[in-house]
Amino acid sequence: MKILLAESSGFSTAALAALRSVAEVIEADLDRTALLAAVADADVLWVRLRHQIDEQVLSAGPKLKYLVSPTTGLNHLDMAAAKRRNIQVISLRGEVEFLRDIRATAELTVGLLLSLLRRIPPALQDTQAGNWDRDKFQGRELYGKTVGIVGYGRLGRIVARYLQAFDTRVLVTDPELEAPGSEGAALPDGVVAVSLARLLAESDVVTLHVNLCDATEGFFGAAEFAQMKPGAWFINTARGELVDEEAMIAALQTDRLAGVALDVLRDENSQGMARHKLVQLSQSDPRVLITPHIGGCTIESMEKTERHLAERLLSILAANRSAKS
Repeated sequence: MKILLAESSGFSTAALAALRSVAEVIEADLDRTALLAAVADADVLWVRLRHQIDEQVLSAGPKLKYLVSPTTGLNHLDMAAAKRRNIQVISLRGEVEFLRDIRATAELTVGLLLSLLRRIPPALQDTQAGNWDRDKFQGRELYGKTVGIVGYGRLGRIVARYLQAFDTRVLVTDPELEAPGSEGAALPDGVVAVSLARLLAESDVVTLHVNLCDATEGFFGAAEFAQMKPGAWFINTARGELVDEEAMIAALQTDRLAGVALDVLRDENSQGMARHKLVQLSQSDPRVLITPHIGGCTIESMEKTERHLAERLLSILAANRSAKS
């Protein structure tokens, strides 16, 4: 059996040792062309977020039996094509207990929020240019602000706890919560469940923590930005496809939004993002802060998730061998 690690930089040594105990492991860091060639002999393809694993990639790997991705979001994988080809997808989706201790994206959310409100990136750039003018970068405090969390699942709950340390007022909305008329019964003190409309109208900051699916794709659009409190900030560390980016740009251009911090964009790929409208806007507008989907990209989180998925893969392989014997 051959396991192709298509993005192996910094891969967990413990996970690598476990995989090597049962298979030949090919460590690589591939661009699209090299991936299409290398996958031909692979039984297992292990990816992160660099590539769109579509019909073309899967058809280039006729021996593929397993596709591994250390993510909860799977929009970079063609799940329908994998199903047609009987390729089992192994990911972090649904790994509720394990994910309780994976905090990287929640921490980045707060980091982006502070960077945006305190204008840290432009202040850094100005200082690197040899200037020392603090008055140019007068920022805003989190203390006393109202923060609206759209999506009160695992990450939304962690972010809410972090924000309470800043003495913010936290509003949350999620279809899984009780109706607003009976809100708050099962929520921590200081966290209030409200309708989306109320959250948008009252929040100084709106942060998005919604799972991407057919029902949520593009759900945050012109109507939602228009309902936001004028001069509010918007944070997205979930998935770019949740947001109508043209509507977000329009809200920035009309000063409806005071700024945005984004770790995710629509149609992410490792090449050609320089042409993305938001990337281009960020080059001239200091109110736009963008990072390249680094939410889960910490040494600790990647170590934990790669070890966990390696153990899951080995368990599945062992079960399949037992079933055949």
